[in-house]
Amino acid sequence: MAFGSSEDVSGVKLLVLLAVMYGLFSALTYSVIHMKFVKPLGNDAPLDRFSEARTVQHVRMLSQEIDGRQEGRPGLKKAAQYIKGQLEVIKERASSNVRIEIEETTVSGSFNMLFLGHNIALGYRNHTNILMRISSVDSKETDPSVLVNGHFDSPLGSPGAGDCGSCVASMLEIARLIVDSGWAPYRPVIFLFNGAEELFMLGSHGFMKMHKWHDTIGAFINVEASGTGGPDLVCQSGPSSWPSNVYAEAAIYPMANSAAQDVFPVIPGDTDYRIFSQDYGNIPGLDIIFLLGGYFYHTSSDTVERLLPGSIQARGENLFSIIKTFTNSAKLQNTYKTNSSEITASTFNDERAVFFDYFSWFMIFYPRWVAKILHSIPVFFFLVMPFTHGRTHSWSAALCDFIKGFLFHAVGIIFAVVVPVAFSMLRLLFSSQTMNWFAHPYLAFAMFIPCALVGLLIPRIIWRHFPLSQDISIVKISKEALSDEARFWGAFGFYAVLTLAYLVAGLSGGFVTFFVCASLLPAWISFCLSVKYFGQRSLRSTMFYILPLVPCLAYSVYFGGILAQFLIEKMGMMGSLPLPYGHYVPDVIVAALIGIVTGWCTGPLMPICGHWLARSSILQFLLHLSVFALALSSQFFPYTMSAPKRIVFQHTFHTAGSSQIIESTYDFSVTDSNSLLFLFKHSPSVAKELNITSEFSFESTSLSKRNDWMAIFPVSFLFSNSLKFPAKRDDILKHSLEEVWVAVLNITGPLSSWSFADNLLPGTETYGGGPQSYICRLSGPSDGNWTFWLEANSSEALRVDLAVLDQKLVDPVKRLKNLFPDWVDVVAYSSFMSSYIF
Repeated sequence: MAFGSSEDVSGVKLLVLLAVMYGLFSALTYSVIHMKFVKPLGNDAPLDRFSEARTVQHVRMLSQEIDGRQEGRPGLKKAAQYIKGQLEVIKERASSNVRIEIEETTVSGSFNMLFLGHNIALGYRNHTNILMRISSVDSKETDPSVLVNGHFDSPLGSPGAGDCGSCVASMLEIARLIVDSGWAPYRPVIFLFNGAEELFMLGSHGFMKMHKWHDTIGAFINVEASGTGGPDLVCQSGPSSWPSNVYAEAAIYPMANSAAQDVFPVIPGDTDYRIFSQDYGNIPGLDIIFLLGGYFYHTSSDTVERLLPGSIQARGENLFSIIKTFTNSAKLQNTYKTNSSEITASTFNDERAVFFDYFSWFMIFYPRWVAKILHSIPVFFFLVMPFTHGRTHSWSAALCDFIKGFLFHAVGIIFAVVVPVAFSMLRLLFSSQTMNWFAHPYLAFAMFIPCALVGLLIPRIIWRHFPLSQDISIVKISKEALSDEARFWGAFGFYAVLTLAYLVAGLSGGFVTFFVCASLLPAWISFCLSVKYFGQRSLRSTMFYILPLVPCLAYSVYFGGILAQFLIEKMGMMGSLPLPYGHYVPDVIVAALIGIVTGWCTGPLMPICGHWLARSSILQFLLHLSVFALALSSQFFPYTMSAPKRIVFQHTFHTAGSSQIIESTYDFSVTDSNSLLFLFKHSPSVAKELNITSEFSFESTSLSKRNDWMAIFPVSFLFSNSLKFPAKRDDILKHSLEEVWVAVLNITGPLSSWSFADNLLPGTETYGGGPQSYICRLSGPSDGNWTFWLEANSSEALRVDLAVLDQKLVDPVKRLKNLFPDWVDVVAYSSFMSSYIF
């Protein structure tokens, strides 16, 4: 790399300095999101302190000593017994100034819901909830209370240490802490250990519909996990700003931002939060979720060893403080009062607030009405600035230059996204393997950040001399100064308009761009003052511009880093799309996100630093770096044991009636863009067992249709290019149902009413390419059969397709499952399918 001038040398110096600065920001971000700043307390911690080690003992019992907490397996009942036993021990230690009530309840019911965008009816029976109510001896049965909810059932095939053994264990430790610390809650605290969340929030629904305490709930905290640790993020709060305000006041390690509420609806999945705060109540509450460790979420690797140290300690200290603040709040009201128009109008009518934490050190919170004022100010500044500096006679020319600067900056941000996307697609044209960055996130940053910077600098390269509208001879300001001013205020206007757009759209993430605007103003003032001493084109003046931006840029790396890491981990379970386009989608999404984050993290620097960075030598270096990283990525395999590829293996039995098995197949599907062809290519033992040859293709085998996956509706809509293979004859045996997780009905025909969901039909679904039908999931243990009725409005026949998911596997299936390499996580089960005509 040759340097043509002293400005090239200065540009390289600035690039190195910025690399060091962003490296320090990244190191700080890594330490924060991996909880390096939190010291976990051991088993010998004082009894009046929350202890992660004591909590992990509960997690180990629930996820390791107890085998399988799925519905239909004996471990779920053992977990309920363990939880109740621990609560009884806590009760025995309680002092005389508190009253403790423990209940084990079974819940049954039926309702309709929209899940993953699909209509479904749910019927359930005999699911177990364990409850503990801690109150002062002076409290009344009708006093408003605070609910803490967590579920002890786990997803198919997973030990559920993070999801959600960690939640239940934290609740047990907090219940112990309340008793052993001698604190008598001013208002009652109810712990709901919910036994059926993974079956689409059935346990919480049963509590809200059946339990006597549900009317007393004035606030709730839903504790969840989307991984095995990291930031315990407030992903949802509402329906007013009060819950987030309580969190801002109380959290010891604040980890929350209101932008999460804009993103959460896009993620496939849901939590009990919707039951309490939206579907069956209007209760103010918080949805607090472990964010990282998503590689292990809903896999067999969700073990106690994968828990991120410090995460549970931070969660526990936060929860205990938040519970205290909720119980002492004057706004805590009974549910029936909360739902009354008088209380709603006077107390809970404010909109959701704007809030965010700064590296979990402190939290900034302001209500919506303040946001409406603050977030409008930047646009006002942008429109007023052309009239300053005594240029009233040329304000239109100045405004024109500012608009040009706005467009230049917007184009730069767009190219910061487009260029990485183009590079990602170009790489895949020469590679049959996608998602190489999945197990190695640093590869994604190495591949896409340099080319995103090139895209960001493209406007500066094309228009090296800014096309000014102002006449230099009239305004008596140098061309360099006018160009810098136009670029700066153009960039400022870009972020100001985005801030206002967030506000108008009713979203809560406007603080991100407002923070940029608020930081740009002191940076510009600092730069203008330094120019008087060091000159317009001085590296020292540039440094004075950068320094006031440091807090904002550090936060941008923090926020963007969390977002990128979360998305990369989740790409392994976001579903597969039809080929050939589905092959490109994950890389394009990650490239676009990193382009956006790069533009956001470095964009504020470009108005001044762009002069130094838009050098041919630097651009060549960045392009070479991107090409090298893209080439290097092909040497990395996408998956490891710590970042497994997920597959779903269904042993399908097609039956005639309830006992005669007429066909048995092995059905496979994947949940990301590396198809089954990739899987079998790298799993030779499996390929040999299934008689797959090197000429194998999608055209040469049978595709598994969507209606073959009815047992896991609607998750099956995440699948494409699924395959089926004939099972061996010795698999077609009389197989009794032993560990039933769920049964799914697909009803087609002139259905007008039924006995489910208070006789209300859900919306219809077109499933597997068939006619409009109604889907109902049934779950829950019982010695008797399900009894229900269907009503038709014509003499046309009703067709009922039934799929029963049993977790018990026959021995040949177990052997086949064990043949997969250790970088594959297999969720395997049996599905019994039959059809009936009425």
